[in-house]
Amino acid sequence: MKELYIIRHGETELNRLGIVQGRGVDADLNETGIAQANAFYQSYKNVKFDKVYTSSLVRTHQTVQPFIDLGLPWEQLPGLDELAWGEWEGKPNTEEARSAFREVVKEWQAGNYDAKFGGGESPNEVADRLKQALEHIRNHPEEERVLICMHGRALRLLLCILLNKPMSDMETFPHQNTTLYRLNLTENGFVLIDFNNTDHLNHI
Repeated sequence: MKELYIIRHGETELNRLGIVQGRGVDADLNETGIAQANAFYQSYKNVKFDKVYTSSLVRTHQTVQPFIDLGLPWEQLPGLDELAWGEWEGKPNTEEARSAFREVVKEWQAGNYDAKFGGGESPNEVADRLKQALEHIRNHPEEERVLICMHGRALRLLLCILLNKPMSDMETFPHQNTTLYRLNLTENGFVLIDFNNTDHLNHI
């Protein structure tokens, strides 16, 4: 038995401005993000986690820092990093940018998982490294309950992998900052038991 608590990182200033960060922009949490992280901690600090996993990007570290400060084992897995948006990372949230994103998402929904921006990553490329990270986590059966902090698009892709859904279904998973998805590993694979839970944000 293994139980995964998977959350998206807290808000950054670029999140607030609607500017894509991706794998190449290592932004800090803003004040709202810090408050979201603390709200999540207050709601789940009594859960007995055996391990904390994050991506290699600082916004995930900062989101779960209160759990790390408890002395919980912590490991960074670059495989959990956000999808690289390449040439669009950090660019202003213009109509041109929004149109480009709509077009690439349309390609993904049509099943073209190799579509990507210049200098960026495709869903297939991200899925490969997500599967490696997942295999690493699964290879530690002594870690029965783990907390994973990662990123919006990568989180959507990971949920498709865990639930054996086509990656074209990624848009069906909302990903507000610090939202929680909880899954149990059973004999028949992973089962989703908590969907897009943001109840902790009611306490901000």
